[in-house]
Amino acid sequence: MSVIADFAAYPDWATGVRSAEIISSGADGRPAAVRFELDAGVIRDRYTLAYRWEGDAAVRWDLSQPGSMISEMSGGYLLAGDGGGTRVTYELAVGLRVPMIGMLKRRAEKTIVDTALKGLRSRAEARATGPGASAAAGGDHA
Repeated sequence: MSVIADFAAYPDWATGVRSAEIISSGADGRPAAVRFELDAGVIRDRYTLAYRWEGDAAVRWDLSQPGSMISEMSGGYLLAGDGGGTRVTYELAVGLRVPMIGMLKRRAEKTIVDTALKGLRSRAEARATGPGASAAAGGDHA
């Protein structure tokens, strides 16, 4: 969950994210609103997401300020222990202001989800094995 909450690092691992700026934080200190700048080829936009954290088990978000292309967005990461690692489930629904054939939209959503999970896994593994990683962190993976 620490990788997911580190929005400043998103441009390093989340494909298409050019910037992620924390606008506000909740009582628990975790980000409550984050403004994103996205450049994913044909989709370039700026939008804000509102976050709800459920400890280290889940985080969910909804679009709080739409962009010029993105009109709807909701999703979440759900984390669960899985033997020596962590199972991550990523949910995402996106609505665009421009019409898109259903098949293309589903393919785009699948690409986004697959890319996000691969990037998250790589980032988590790099943090777990990088300088200063603890032995306990070395066993975790996304």
